[in-house]
Amino acid sequence: MRKQKGFSLIELLIVVGIIGALTAIAVPAYQDYTKKADATAGIATMKSLLVNIDAFAQNGVFPEDTDWADLGGKADMLTLGGMELAQVITGEGDEAFVSGGTLTLTFNPTSSLDTKTIIYTKSNTGWACTHTTGLEDLKGCVAP
Repeated sequence: MRKQKGFSLIELLIVVGIIGALTAIAVPAYQDYTKKADATAGIATMKSLLVNIDAFAQNGVFPEDTDWADLGGKADMLTLGGMELAQVITGEGDEAFVSGGTLTLTFNPTSSLDTKTIIYTKSNTGWACTHTTGLEDLKGCVAP
């Protein structure tokens, strides 16, 4: 009699079950990893602009929204989402001055952080970062 070689149907089903269980564990972990990677890239991009925004603010103005090149930004920096820059003006007329502002990144709907935001807010004490990403451990940026 010949000795059979190969796997039985039961053995193959067990292997498929093990692979399915590993996939069920790995997919959510990977999704969290991509969200954190996108958020970290967004924060790094925004931080690179903050120094140049401060230079404008020291002269009493915030740059216009479309002046990303003047701030040292590159065209591909907006691949994560759209950025918006807004200034806060205190006082009126000749006594008006820029007292703060915000830099907001809204992630693209196609990214892992579908339309979530990271916001840097300027005050007289510096920049503060908040986010709506749902992530708990973004270094230097807190959830509201």
